[in-house]
Amino acid sequence: MKLNKVHHIAIICTDYQKSKRFYTEILGFEIINEVYREQRESYMLELALNGQYVIELFSFPNPPKRPSRPEAAGLRHLAFEVDDVAETKKELEAHQIKVEDIRIDKYTGKRFTFFEDPDHLPLEIYEK
Repeated sequence: MKLNKVHHIAIICTDYQKSKRFYTEILGFEIINEVYREQRESYMLELALNGQYVIELFSFPNPPKRPSRPEAAGLRHLAFEVDDVAETKKELEAHQIKVEDIRIDKYTGKRFTFFEDPDHLPLEIYEK
């Protein structure tokens, strides 16, 4: 078997407009396609980062809550590479997003930190 790359990451949100704003206006993802699927009462928003298709954002009526803490089995977090963690942290905080203190990866010496999307999905920024 030969996998080429990760094609996309699917995220289900509870407030579509809030999450759409978060991923596009705050994090800077570009909208590729947006579809409302009437039979499912669901939106599907395809998002790209720097021209690369990355995220499918879905809305469904009344999705169950995602267990996350303490460390639940399954997806732990999504990590995004940035040029400067401290500067990105300031930009997120300017949007009233709570960001953890910056840490240093003891294996790589790189700076990183965590924040959450509107549904508390853990997101990481990791320095290039």
